[in-house]
This record gives sequence, structure tokens and C-alpha cells, in this order.
Amino acid sequence: MNEQVRGRPDGSRQALSEAYDTALLDLDGVVYAGGQAIEHAVESLTHAREGGMHLAYVTNNAARTPQAVADQLSGFGLPTGPDDVITSAQAVARLISEQVPAGARVLAVGGEGLRVALRERGLVPVGSADDDPAAVVQGFDPSLDWERLAEAAYAVQRGVPWFASNTDLTIPKERGIAPGNGALVEVVRTAAGGTPQVAGKPQPPMHRETVLRTGARRPLVIGDRLDTDIEGASNGEVDSLLVLTGVTTPAELLAAPPQHRPAYVDEDLRGLLTPQPEVTAADVGFRCGGWRAETAGDRLLVEGEGTPLDGLRALCAAAWTAAGDGSYGADARQALARIGR
Repeated sequence: MNEQVRGRPDGSRQALSEAYDTALLDLDGVVYAGGQAIEHAVESLTHAREGGMHLAYVTNNAARTPQAVADQLSGFGLPTGPDDVITSAQAVARLISEQVPAGARVLAVGGEGLRVALRERGLVPVGSADDDPAAVVQGFDPSLDWERLAEAAYAVQRGVPWFASNTDLTIPKERGIAPGNGALVEVVRTAAGGTPQVAGKPQPPMHRETVLRTGARRPLVIGDRLDTDIEGASNGEVDSLLVLTGVTTPAELLAAPPQHRPAYVDEDLRGLLTPQPEVTAADVGFRCGGWRAETAGDRLLVEGEGTPLDGLRALCAAAWTAAGDGSYGADARQALARIGR
């Protein structure tokens, strides 16, 4: 779209699955929502893998083990092994292991995925602030109760180093958007004060964990969230594809600050299999497909016809290039309505 939405690595009309060696895929909102595969995800990823692209699944959800995630993906028709899954639990366990003695006890407030990751690093999960933990760590667990949150708060109040797998405030589920681990971290912060060290996307420990485990040379991050997936790619200085199957809306994308701007945007994972339409500078504004978008002062304008997604790409290029806060208020709403978004 512009300098923030980069073209193909070699300037050719390659599909993204051919231009990048490894897809680093978020799960919730990209591959599945809750227990259901997102439309077109399985077929698209199958074609990408058959074409030679390595698929790695990178999730901020620390509740389940890599094996459990792999089993679910395999059940969808995506043959996956545990080594293909990287979780924020693994990233935070490595982070903790670098700061506490080997064999240290860690108060684990989260699911089985968190406890397994801690054991893999030679750490001992415990359940109470009275177990003399060297650290306390929070990870998402849908069965988490008040007592376990209280134990985390007691430990933090006593000065125990505090870690969090991730701080996503929400998580997409089949029935809608539900509270995520970040909301639970805020509960402990309200009671105990302080700020945890965070390992998951968009923080560098997660990117480091992913590169170490996949060996990717030219990865493409694929996600649905601007503040985790896309910012994480920006922090890691790698390209990203935003799919509109999760939490991000077109209006939020238009208003994205530089660190939240993806290299590519598509409706869903079918975008991996075709060349991304080029966004070019016009005499005034930017063109994509049959659309031309421009800014005039503090106004955002679009004209033409074609697919709504091409119109959105042109609008992003115009909004992101112009000075200002990028929100454009009513103009953005009108422009999105004009292109059918």
C-alpha cells in the first residue's frame, strides 16, 4: 500500500505462500474460533503446505499444551505435530528460567500448557503463595477461579517477581468476544499493584521463541489482531498478513498507528494463495483495483468501483501516508460505506 504495506519480496507477482518460507499463524480468530475451524482456513493452509510452505502455529493462548493444540488442528484436517506449535507458555517459561535458579518453584496461575512448559525448563509449578515461589506467572485458563487469582495477588504483594504469558484483553470464541488473559492480569494488578514481565506477542521473547523453534528464514506472520500479531511482526522486523476473520475491524485498520500496520490485508487465509493486488501512487492519492483513495486536509475520500477489499487497501494507503491521527471520524465511516465495508 505504501512504505508500511510492502510489496512482494522480489517485486514479482508471487502468491504469499511462494514468497515466504514459513507461515507463523495465530490460531484464535485466524485458523479457528473456539472449537470451530474458520471458513476457508483448512483448505487454504493445506494448499500452502502442499506448495512447500512450512506452517507453524503461534498462539498467545497458554492454556493448552502444544500436543493438545496439534491434536485439535489434526482433527480439522491439518496434520500437525507438537513441534509445529509455539505457545506463549513456552516463551514465558524460557524467560523465567533465565532469571531464577534451576529447579526453582514457580506459582503457576494458568492451565496445563503453562505447567508443562515450566517443567520443560526444569522449573517446579506450585499452587500457593505460601510455597515460597521464586516467581509467579499467569497464563490463560478458562477454568480459573478466584482463589488462584488471590494466590497470585498475595505473591505479588510479597515482592515475588511477576510474569505473564500474554496480556490479550479479549479472546474470540464461537459465541463472541470473551475476556482474555490480560483481563485476568488486570485483576491481580488491581489487588497487588505492579506490572508483570510479559513474554507473548507482541513482546520480543515470543518472537525469539518462535525463531528458535521453527528456524524460519523468511517468515510471514499471519494474525487477526493489530496490537499483538501485527505489532509483534513489526517488533521482529518481519512482514505480516492481517486477516479480517477475527477481532480487527476495517475502521480500526484505517486508524492503525505505524507499528500496527500490516504488510498485507485479506479477508481470510485464501489470501495466502494468490498474489496480493498492488497498491500504487496515483497523480492524487492511491489506487488499488478500480478504487482511488486520497486525503484532502483532514478528509478521507474514495471513488471508483471494484471489490471492497481493494477499496480498503487503497484507503489504508491514503490514510497511513497522510499526516494526522489517522482516525478521520465520519469521513472514515462514509468511505468504508462507499466501498461496501
